[in-house]
Order: sequence, then structure tokens, then C-alpha cells
Amino acid sequence: MTSLRKSALAAGICYRVTFISIPTLGLYAAVRTDPGYIIRAGPDTAVIIAVVLEIIVALGCIGTAVALYPVVRRRNEGVALGFVAARTLEAATVFAGVVALMAIVSLRQAGAGADAIITGKALLALNTWTTVLGQGFIPALNALLLGSLMYRSRLVPRVLPVLGFIGAPILIASVVGTLFGLWGPSSLLSGVGALLLASWEFSLGVFLVAKGFKPSPVTAGL
Repeated sequence: MTSLRKSALAAGICYRVTFISIPTLGLYAAVRTDPGYIIRAGPDTAVIIAVVLEIIVALGCIGTAVALYPVVRRRNEGVALGFVAARTLEAATVFAGVVALMAIVSLRQAGAGADAIITGKALLALNTWTTVLGQGFIPALNALLLGSLMYRSRLVPRVLPVLGFIGAPILIASVVGTLFGLWGPSSLLSGVGALLLASWEFSLGVFLVAKGFKPSPVTAGL
């Protein structure tokens, strides 16, 4: 297996690993929908499992950047560095959101009183905004940065980055609307944008695992 094929395989696997977070939508339901969760008794297993899944996702984000950088930098090193930085920042926001939820779990296990509800709401707000920005705005930037590199270099079929090019502006518009209070974090616009970006990242992961990079001047000598 050539180093080029190894890079494609590693990146593809890391992209597919990032979809392990899908179950967190249900696992986080109790803590995110119940302001009084922090003072109620009961197991925190679901939240902790979700936290572990998100940590894996964050590491997968960094893995995609590390695996792709040696290849895509041959097209444009500045844009490639921007992709690595943005992908790392995305992972950092995931960790920040996880810390906020684990703080709620810690206070709950410590038997926090009714006064802790305000603290719980603040921590939930922190988690909400790290999710909106870290898993909405930054992934849209990632799609534009990596998509432009992949589209111009033809390392993958051009139809794949086009999905990201369409989804990114929609998701950015959704985040801007949320910032200005035009709608909540969950809206039709954010759903459409997220679906398109998820399709771009999932199809990219599948293609890289199954086929690897297409022959291109970028891959010459690798």
C-alpha cells in the first residue's frame, strides 16, 4: 500500500468515524430539554456515553486534517493550513461543549441544590453556542476550504465538493440568523445545510476508503 493510499484510507476512516456522534441527539435529550436536570436524581450514563462519542468525533476531526494535509498542501499550502486550523478549532469547540455538559453532570452527582438551576442553564447555553458555532459555522468554512482544494485538484469526483459548496452558505446563513435572533438553533435552514454538509463529508469518506485519490498532478511523486 502506497503512502498516498494510506493517507486516503486514514482520512476516509476518520471522516466516517465522525458520524459516530449521531446517537448523541437522543442521548443528550434529557440534559438539554430539562432545565431541572442538574438537581434531579438518576443515572447519567446516557450523557456520559454521548460525551465519549463526541470526544471520538473531535479526535476524528483532527485526524482528517492530519491525514489530508500532506496531499492537499501540494495544491495550495495556505488553504491547506487554513483547513487544518479550522478543523482543529472545530474539535476544540466540541471539547468545550463536552466540558459544559460534564460540569452539569458533576454538579448533579454532588447533590447541587435548587440554586444550581441557574448555573445549569448557563452551562447549557454555553453548550448550545459551542454547538451552533463549532458544528455549524466552522464546518461550513471547512467545506469551502477543503472543497476548493479537492475541486481544483480533481482528487475526488467534482460532484462531491459541490455538495459542500451548496450546503456551506446555507449553514452560514442559518448561523447568522441564529446570532441575530431570527430563529432558534434548530431551524429548517440549518437542517438543510447540515444535511448537505453531512452528505459531502460522508460521501468523501466513503470514496476515499473505497477508491482513494484520483490520479492528479497533485499526487505526482507521492
